[in-house]
Amino acid sequence: MMNGNGKEVIQFYEKALNAEIISNKILGERCENSDYPIPAEAKDSVGFALLKLGDSNLMLSDSHPGQPHQVGNQVTICIRTENNEKTKQVFEALQDNGQVIMPLQKTPISPFYGIVTDKFGVMFQIYTDIQNKIE
Repeated sequence: MMNGNGKEVIQFYEKALNAEIISNKILGERCENSDYPIPAEAKDSVGFALLKLGDSNLMLSDSHPGQPHQVGNQVTICIRTENNEKTKQVFEALQDNGQVIMPLQKTPISPFYGIVTDKFGVMFQIYTDIQNKIE
């Protein structure tokens, strides 16, 4: 999670890590049908980017409006599941003695998506993959 400098980060990683940009959606494009209006000043922020680094994927976005940026939370573990039941199971297991940051809900990128910090302070994004691929 970046603090409004996601575009700069993408350009830096593309050059420094020889990363291939697979996807780069701005927040205004990615969430335009959301039930939560995006403030005008945030619409040009990175909503979701996927970079390919060898055999690994790096996903990043700018912090969404209303979610404070906190140093130390820039890196999160993403868990992608194949169905909503598995997403719910993993989310509920991780929230035990942890903190729900964003409850499981439908989003423009997934039918079931949530963010939770586990009891050890590790932040996770858990989501159901729509088509077993990321656009």
